[in-house]
Amino acid sequence: MTDRDIIVWGEIPVTNMEKSVAFYNEVFGYQMTIDNSGPNPMAMLGSAMNSAGCHIYPGEPAGDGGNTIHLGLPDTLEAGMARCTAAGGEVIGDPITIPSGRFAYAKDLDGNSIGLYETAV
Repeated sequence: MTDRDIIVWGEIPVTNMEKSVAFYNEVFGYQMTIDNSGPNPMAMLGSAMNSAGCHIYPGEPAGDGGNTIHLGLPDTLEAGMARCTAAGGEVIGDPITIPSGRFAYAKDLDGNSIGLYETAV
């Protein structure tokens, strides 16, 4: 077996594209816009196309929050947690430290489970 990316793509279903784009832009510092060129509207999280990617799209979120996708913050975990709450999301618990950094579980506007992640320095 060769080395390869374990996660190659993620999709987060949302009920309101405009509100969700604003939420993710605010919390993570993205410059997302809605792309209507394909069969469904979508908005790419971040801009790195040389690594695993993720986008939001119109869809029905899982009732239990679904899988958790951890997204890197542009600054500290505490600042990201504050932005998440201010933007209408919900932080679910206290920060958790792991060898590669720290994260906190949160929910976006639709109740999708997300991880707010700060890389260790």
